[in-house]
Amino acid sequence: MRKRSLLGALAWFALFTSSGALAGIPAFCAKPVEMTAADQDRVLRFADVVKKELERSRARVALVSRAGLDLSRFGLLYSHTGIALKDNPAGPWAVRQLYYACDESRPRLFDQGAAGFVLGSETPARGRMSLVFLPEEDSALLARAALDKPLALALLAGRYSANAYAFGTRYQNCNQWVAELLASAWGRLDSPANAPGHARGQAQAWLRARGYQAGPLRVPSHWMMFAGQFVPLVHVDDHPLDDIHALALQVSTPAAIEGFVRRQAPRTQRVELCHDKERIVVRRGWEPLDAECRPMQGDEVIALAP
Repeated sequence: MRKRSLLGALAWFALFTSSGALAGIPAFCAKPVEMTAADQDRVLRFADVVKKELERSRARVALVSRAGLDLSRFGLLYSHTGIALKDNPAGPWAVRQLYYACDESRPRLFDQGAAGFVLGSETPARGRMSLVFLPEEDSALLARAALDKPLALALLAGRYSANAYAFGTRYQNCNQWVAELLASAWGRLDSPANAPGHARGQAQAWLRARGYQAGPLRVPSHWMMFAGQFVPLVHVDDHPLDDIHALALQVSTPAAIEGFVRRQAPRTQRVELCHDKERIVVRRGWEPLDAECRPMQGDEVIALAP
């Protein structure tokens, strides 16, 4: 089954709208870029370092975010967030996440090994991962919720939109599913199976009450906002008109989720990793790595070049 992650459509959106043409819209479910043997070796070595950091944390769960799509036009480095679980039935540190199943034309939940998650990057020459480790009580609540299959499925929408409005139930993207699972876990919210949309509505109300700030996803121009309606799996009909006019959409992104988690649980820890063709850089703490993956004093640097 072919799957594509949350903001892939936005990357196509940027590509399409920069061309200035309505013809030949790239397909959201196009085949991923093929890797060379050298690319695959580099990314697998990077994945091994990521997994060692997960083990080193002694945590039970981590919020993991992947970069790889060029979303700089939207001011984003990270595109896709999932939940890595030490005790995932699919294997240690497999990532539970929402994906769009192209063959079925619907969103699905999917468990993927840590290496596979890293290999999902579409720019193998460069990549980055963010690992967020929660305090023990918060971590236990999230792990239990993530492994609660009825709850996880109750929070899954039937329709996917890469830029889904964070406080609506018409659509959903992968980051929004993670945000709503966090809310259900930390708010200890129930989820009656006989009330479609009830679990999502409760979760969003909890997020609003605690000041969750989704995005904003800043769209560079009104032309791009207009053109988006012609791109599959990008929608604006769920967003408030004021947000559309302001070119600032309330969309759940990895940065929004990490910022919320840090405010709610100040003892949360973060490890960020990046690589280029020559090295892997590991930084522990909340000071972000720059877009060029340049190390600073105190960072761990692992050589990749022979």
